[in-house]
Amino acid sequence: MTETARALLERFLSHLANERRLSPHTLDAYRRDLERVLAWYQGLQPEANWPALQERDVRAYLAIRHRQGHAGHTLARELSALRRLFVYLMRELIVEHNPAQGVRAPKQARVLPKTLDADRLSAMLDAEASSGAGHGADTEVCGTGTGTATPSTLYSDPLNLRDTAMVELLYSSGLRLAELVSIDIRDINPRDPLLTITGKGSKTRCVPIGRQALKAIADWMRVRGQFADSDEPALFVSSRGQRIHPRTVQQRLRQWAIARHSDTPLHPHMLRHSFASHLLESSGDLRAVQELLGHADISTTQIYTHLDFQHLARVYDQAHPRAKRKK
Repeated sequence: MTETARALLERFLSHLANERRLSPHTLDAYRRDLERVLAWYQGLQPEANWPALQERDVRAYLAIRHRQGHAGHTLARELSALRRLFVYLMRELIVEHNPAQGVRAPKQARVLPKTLDADRLSAMLDAEASSGAGHGADTEVCGTGTGTATPSTLYSDPLNLRDTAMVELLYSSGLRLAELVSIDIRDINPRDPLLTITGKGSKTRCVPIGRQALKAIADWMRVRGQFADSDEPALFVSSRGQRIHPRTVQQRLRQWAIARHSDTPLHPHMLRHSFASHLLESSGDLRAVQELLGHADISTTQIYTHLDFQHLARVYDQAHPRAKRKK
């Protein structure tokens, strides 16, 4: 009996989880993208199965999604998931060809990541937050709500030390958000300022931890016991004592920046971008930045050379006698 499209999809996801050891977050992304394609395909033919999918169907799906206004990177991700599914189905001798192999997603505009100026970020890290009466709890611990606490209530309590430690570590080591929340206490050794991280694709890399980040972590560790149980392994915990949720980190970082009178919304990936841009600007060593960020392909890292060139171009325009424009 021929397996249904749903059964084949579940087999593929099981393969990714058990053989490829992909993270739950990545598995969820594969499931969402492929279920979206399948829903569209079976909307045309209710009993349609993956082996019947043709290249023209893939092109039609992408065209519809493009007309709906979805970004190029979204379509590229969906196409990549479809290709990976058919690579698996070919390996299992269920299909003989990959209908997504020769299809390209629409070109996407190259968007440069937003970064913070090094001096401005340092001033924020050195500044004291706005203070006030009361004790602030995390405004979001399950990832579904919206925070309403003010900076004065957020930063008059010990959780301010945790938030500052998270900002310092994100900027010091160029971590992804998922990497930050996965850190356990045992991963940090004050006498060895190196951190071993397992990032995307279960790839492991070693990153340094700066002196200021180590100090901020030590400050947080002095009060962490007020929130976490003795058997909780996570370095960063919520006000309820459990491993902090990524959405909570995002919410707290926004409030952390507001308390320091920043008019730029702060998010974890902006700190990673700032780490890469500032390091490349100072060193010019693209390969080293690639290793520290954990990029598999150096072309991903090369986007930061564009940021560096923008800085050089501004300096040139302001300083070169023949570049200055007449008022």
